[in-house]
Amino acid sequence: MASRPTAEQLLQTVAASPAAVAVHDRSAWLDLMARNAIVNDPVGSTPHRGREAIGRFYDTFIGPNTIVFDVAHDVVCGSTVFRDVTIATTMSTGVTLHVPMHLRYDMVEEHGSLKIGLLAAYWELPTMLAQLARAGMPGLSASLKLTPQLLSNQGVGGTLGFLRGLRRAGAAGKRTAEGLSAALRRGDADGVASALSGRARLELPAGTTVPVAEFVARGGEFEWSKFLSAGNSVTASVRAGERSGVALLEFTARRIDRVALYLTED
Repeated sequence: MASRPTAEQLLQTVAASPAAVAVHDRSAWLDLMARNAIVNDPVGSTPHRGREAIGRFYDTFIGPNTIVFDVAHDVVCGSTVFRDVTIATTMSTGVTLHVPMHLRYDMVEEHGSLKIGLLAAYWELPTMLAQLARAGMPGLSASLKLTPQLLSNQGVGGTLGFLRGLRRAGAAGKRTAEGLSAALRRGDADGVASALSGRARLELPAGTTVPVAEFVARGGEFEWSKFLSAGNSVTASVRAGERSGVALLEFTARRIDRVALYLTED
């Protein structure tokens, strides 16, 4: 692939992932991944690196379940595709979990084909566990079945690595993100700056660094919703008129270290 891939080509490759998941085609799903791909699902847990580890991830979390993607919108920004999606996962015990997510696909070229170099899933593990708890006996049965699957496929280290997803920026991070979005809407540069660390990077669009004043002037048109906390990040859906995107905020010690607005190019 000599030329830069088009948005349509990027979206076709991304769409092939849930298509393979829907028919439980393990080989097709793994073939979408680059040789040294990383799957971080959920963000905050220990990443899975390389085909063998990603295959074990599939065997644990995808293969035994029926998974349906409800995509609100896709955002293409450079070689990254962000999906604003809710995933319905029906486990073998019959319980169905509805999990809001922002899915990030960083695409790379490998041997002339587009591949997924990074698949990062921003969703809230505690929210999913709370759904299981509220499901009663079917949820308890699903939990009891998932635990040995985790241990068998991931080992003790991998199981503990998955549970690292419980550590997040959390409610405090989401409040900070909501405060930042409100300050943007007011055009309050001081309010934006107060939420940032001393070395914070503002990107509008993602990959293009801008000063606070420009970020406020251009970013104030967006309305933010669907705040999700995963790892040291908070993501949000953003919209201005017909233009949609995803905001990614990365935290260090409860302060925002990076804000990147992933927006489809005009």
